[in-house]
Amino acid sequence: MTGHAGREFMESRTLLTVTALAETGVGVLLLVSPSLVAGLLLGVSLDAPAALIVGRIAGAALLSLGGACWLARDDGPTRTRRGLVAAMLLYNCAAGAVLANAAAGVRLVGVLMWPAVALHGVLAVWCIACLRSGSANASERVRTNS
Repeated sequence: MTGHAGREFMESRTLLTVTALAETGVGVLLLVSPSLVAGLLLGVSLDAPAALIVGRIAGAALLSLGGACWLARDDGPTRTRRGLVAAMLLYNCAAGAVLANAAAGVRLVGVLMWPAVALHGVLAVWCIACLRSGSANASERVRTNS
């Protein structure tokens, strides 16, 4: 791949690789020890059995997101890959907002809370950049084929 398509591929490939590693790591931690993750993020432990189960389900969800990103990282610019980046944009915006609300609104703040909020913000902006470069590439293809 050359030019704009190659740059878009490398940007989204790197985004999906970073996302895969981060979400898989947190997913495994949540599966193994949801209380540890809650302590680091929220500054509290999860005492109720239901909270531990919900934490582990969240871990399984993050593990599946990480797996999807890892498997799609080498795909070329396709609708499926674009859909995955769009889904990750939605996830990063929602996760960042939920965490920021927990910190600012509910006052649950652990040592990794604000770094996690910042990371989700950076990943959301990166997703937007990848989606925008994909839109420009699609417009360029339409002009070239017309």
